[in-house]
Amino acid sequence: MCLLVVLSYFYPRYMFWFQLSMTIDIVCHWMHLHSSTMKGSSSHKAIDLSGNPVLRLYYTSRPVLFVMCAGNELFYAMLYLLHFTSGPTILFIGLWKLICILCAPISLAKTAISLIHLYAASENIVAIDVAERRAAKAE
Repeated sequence: MCLLVVLSYFYPRYMFWFQLSMTIDIVCHWMHLHSSTMKGSSSHKAIDLSGNPVLRLYYTSRPVLFVMCAGNELFYAMLYLLHFTSGPTILFIGLWKLICILCAPISLAKTAISLIHLYAASENIVAIDVAERRAAKAE
């Protein structure tokens, strides 16, 4: 999160996008944690395996989780390094720039997964709310 604030300072033209990335991360994780707590889950990583296939893959495959998290962090770290230098040149392109370009789709995919978290968490909260309202009416 702090890295995104620094990147906002380094690249003021893209400040909105860095702020949006922070907002998406906070909101989506908070909603996912909140819905997990409301459902009584022992962990926010304990997901319903019959639920969303993307989240199921994300949480049950350690290689997928590692690639997504590492790729996302590498993307932002390379943007930081690119502020100072493009890195050693490999095949006519700076290494930091090459890594940044390769990790950009991973970072976008991780943002999409966060939005899927938000959608799934919202559906869970709605289902819990509807069930509680029905139970209250039945009394």
